[in-house]
Amino acid sequence: MRINTVARIGYGAGFAIAFGLIAFAYYLQYFQYQEPCPLCILQRVAFFGMGVVFLIAALHGPGKTGSAVYSGLLLMIAGTGAAIATRHVWLQHLPKDRVPECGPGLEYMLRKLPLNEVLQKVLAGSGECAESGWTFLGLSIAGWSLAWFVLLGTFAVALAFYIGRRAVR
Repeated sequence: MRINTVARIGYGAGFAIAFGLIAFAYYLQYFQYQEPCPLCILQRVAFFGMGVVFLIAALHGPGKTGSAVYSGLLLMIAGTGAAIATRHVWLQHLPKDRVPECGPGLEYMLRKLPLNEVLQKVLAGSGECAESGWTFLGLSIAGWSLAWFVLLGTFAVALAFYIGRRAVR
């Protein structure tokens, strides 16, 4: 199989997974009535960013250098998403007396505060972020998000290495 085809299939699979995760998040929100907290929304933004980069890479079908660039971008986004998800999981495991108080909603903060203040408040967490809600196999949504950020980041790097090795031959 040509390198270009491998790249397109691999990055296309990454795109499908990222947007499948976003679709599942919307399913939980609109059909299971699991309202997302601000940290959940930031994780969705990170999955969306990864999906866009995966899609552009799939359409481009990069060689060795392009794959390294796309992998670097994907790894940065996955790392950011994993850091947010880690913070979220940490908040969920705090004792009840150490959980921060609930703050205003993300929409309100975006309308009233400068962006850097919004990010500070969101990353500090709030009481609603400490609730686990839906779980599967003992992991909360934040735990699953963390796992998927790690898997997708690892997949992007593995794909770049594979394409890089194939391009040398």
